[in-house]
Amino acid sequence: MRGSVSTLALVLSVGLAVAAPAVAQSPAAPEDARATAALWPTAASPAAMTDPATEAFVTGLMSRMTVEEKVGQTIQADIGSISPEDLLQYPLGSILAGGNSGPGGEERGDPQGWVDLARAFRAAAAQRPGARVPLIFGIDAVHGHNNVVGATIFPHNIGLGATRNPELIGRIGEATALEVAVTGADWTFGPTLAVPRDDRWGRAYEGYSEDPEVQRAYAGPLTLGLQGTLSPDGPLEPGRIAGSAKHFLADGGTDGGRDQGDFTGTEQELIDIHLGGYVQAIDAGVLSVMASFSGWNGVKHSGNATLLTDVLRGPLGFDGFVVSDWNAHGQLPGCSNESCAAAFNAGIDMFMAPDSWRPLYENTLAQVRSGEIPMARLDEAVRRILRAKVKAGVFREDRPVEGQLQHLGSPAHRALARQAVRESLVLLKNEGGVLPIAGGGKVLVAGTAADDIGQAAGGWTLSWQGTGNTNDHFPGGQSIWAGIDEAVTAAGGAATLSADGTFAERPDVAIVVFGETPYAEFLGDLRTLDFAPEEPLAILRRLKAAGVPTVSVFLSGRPMWVNPEINASDAFVAAWLPGTEGGGIADVLIGDAAGAPRQDFSGALSFSWPRDATGKPLNRGEPGYDPQFAYGYGLSYARPADVPTLSEDSGVVSAAGGADQYLVNGRINPPWSLILEDAGGQTRLGDETSGDSPRGAVSVRPVDDLAQESGRRLTFTGPAKALIWGPPVDLRREVNGDLALSFRYRIDAAPAGDLSLGFGAAAVDLTDELTAAPAGEWQVYKVRLSCFAEPRAEAIETPFVLASTGAATVSVSEIQLNPDVGPAACPAA
Repeated sequence: MRGSVSTLALVLSVGLAVAAPAVAQSPAAPEDARATAALWPTAASPAAMTDPATEAFVTGLMSRMTVEEKVGQTIQADIGSISPEDLLQYPLGSILAGGNSGPGGEERGDPQGWVDLARAFRAAAAQRPGARVPLIFGIDAVHGHNNVVGATIFPHNIGLGATRNPELIGRIGEATALEVAVTGADWTFGPTLAVPRDDRWGRAYEGYSEDPEVQRAYAGPLTLGLQGTLSPDGPLEPGRIAGSAKHFLADGGTDGGRDQGDFTGTEQELIDIHLGGYVQAIDAGVLSVMASFSGWNGVKHSGNATLLTDVLRGPLGFDGFVVSDWNAHGQLPGCSNESCAAAFNAGIDMFMAPDSWRPLYENTLAQVRSGEIPMARLDEAVRRILRAKVKAGVFREDRPVEGQLQHLGSPAHRALARQAVRESLVLLKNEGGVLPIAGGGKVLVAGTAADDIGQAAGGWTLSWQGTGNTNDHFPGGQSIWAGIDEAVTAAGGAATLSADGTFAERPDVAIVVFGETPYAEFLGDLRTLDFAPEEPLAILRRLKAAGVPTVSVFLSGRPMWVNPEINASDAFVAAWLPGTEGGGIADVLIGDAAGAPRQDFSGALSFSWPRDATGKPLNRGEPGYDPQFAYGYGLSYARPADVPTLSEDSGVVSAAGGADQYLVNGRINPPWSLILEDAGGQTRLGDETSGDSPRGAVSVRPVDDLAQESGRRLTFTGPAKALIWGPPVDLRREVNGDLALSFRYRIDAAPAGDLSLGFGAAAVDLTDELTAAPAGEWQVYKVRLSCFAEPRAEAIETPFVLASTGAATVSVSEIQLNPDVGPAACPAA
């Protein structure tokens, strides 16, 4: 998320036979989206998952449950949309904490708040009359317990893939499970087993590799690290949590790298590539599987019974339960977030319905009573959920590790993360032996990312998008700069931090840290792999001109086209998204006082590095495979190699990506920024996608429109402006072609003053149009560029300016230039 059953004919030791329920058929998928179970490899959940004692307990419990209680087990609500008191009326079976949810609505709440929240929900569920089935509490702990302040943040999976170390992955799973368990949750939505095949995908960093061999090697160890080995004699050991293999299936194979898109390919490709590590995760006993948002040949997986039932419950032998992704069921034809019998009948056992849980519960209950969802299908789903709950230990009264917060970010876990950082680094270039750096010398550290733990951690860190984090939000963490400074000082040298790379005294060497800023899911989708920011390259070239040997440390969630930056560097290190333990980078880059290495590079590319910026899929074994750096590449001090000057022809027009799209799919597209300006001219950034912007006469918060957090709510308390700002662009062709400035908007609070829309230096009055719009309803507004009075179209820095003279609340999304101008009129100037 933001993550034909094999006949159940188990004769219990107590002599009770459990009949196999008939599975309702969902509408047949087209032939090219219909799986043939006989083609698939075999796997099997361990026998300990369905041991006789567990099945007898579940059977007895189900015999006491009402239909209302059974339906409740199939619904999961987000803590941001449900209170413990709601459980007294609605017998829901699960809660989750989405990426922006936290105790009391505080996404950066303290750890004890998480413990208290979990206990409050469990206490409320225990007060319900009837069967009183405990909740199971799920959370996205995808690179450590990343929702919680003070937790250990491990490198994202793309970095872990470069380590090629399954044993390390198992230990990371065990450490993550313990940190989750101490805060009161029972279940993580991982391991992520996606096999990303197009690096433009905004979730590429969640995959270990473009080649499924790595997922196959990691899935078992990570599952066992999280859960331990299933036992017929009792639940998971204290400190272990349930896992969820995701996202079933081919989420990394969508056309164009489009998140929640469609995989168009053969069934054999699904098996050979995208089945990845699911066999190994199931064999290891993973208790749940999350179905993907995406589809196969036009059919969404959440409604494809041939995959969810015929394959997953057939040859793959999975006996746990299937949970849907965040309101993914609502994307099926004929369905909505509030009602979707088709997904349930296809094989979804638990709906992830974060904010739609209440009507979904009522509608699902009605569908069971009407027979649209057969009672046998409901019982099948509930049995699977209860079975997993028994194994996860939610029926256990004692929770010996809960509240033991000394385990959160413990020294042992941070040491493990630091090891993971060291092993994930991939050395792409090292000319003239600039690395390792002599610790006893003068080291300049440049780049705004050097002292920014939030940028090093990336998305899915304290918030869904990972934006708005400061170093203070990572107590116990260490930035890359801090790690380098510590290592250099210990060796008797001196390190200096200069974000822009300027210096008063010439250093012996410079380290420039730069890369992608945080993003998650579809907000990270790209059209090309061109690394657009210009400042890092300018810093590198200035240092090179000054004769300073330079090392680049590149932070990214995917390989990107950075040939100019590589050419301008003496050494270049792909550091991925390393997390909170920046000292792991210093361990490898900084040698002893004389320059002898303390640690060597061992990482190897698990994704092929592109030769150009087009983003065309580039994967080992495909026809025409010709990367800049091949899968498996990685230099070391022991294995040096020369890297020739690389071509700086990107293959794309660099300006094409951002000249016409400003806020699209929830992302402020580079090189643009959202700026908030008060009447006095004071400005501040408003690009954060979570939390309030700094206070002033206008503030911004994310808001849902076409997708989760795809818009921005602008709250004016007095005269102010919200504007899209960036480097000057030449839009004369667009003005001449009479394109429209298009945006979606919603009036959330009636304006008390005038509203205007600006394009460059020109503006038009929108007061009448916007105040007449129905409150609370999204609308589309288009203004022809020719409507603006003589814009300086050859150098537009502000292609969108929304100004208010008084109080108003307006939400906006999808701000872009649009060739479709109808209907578009000219409002009063």
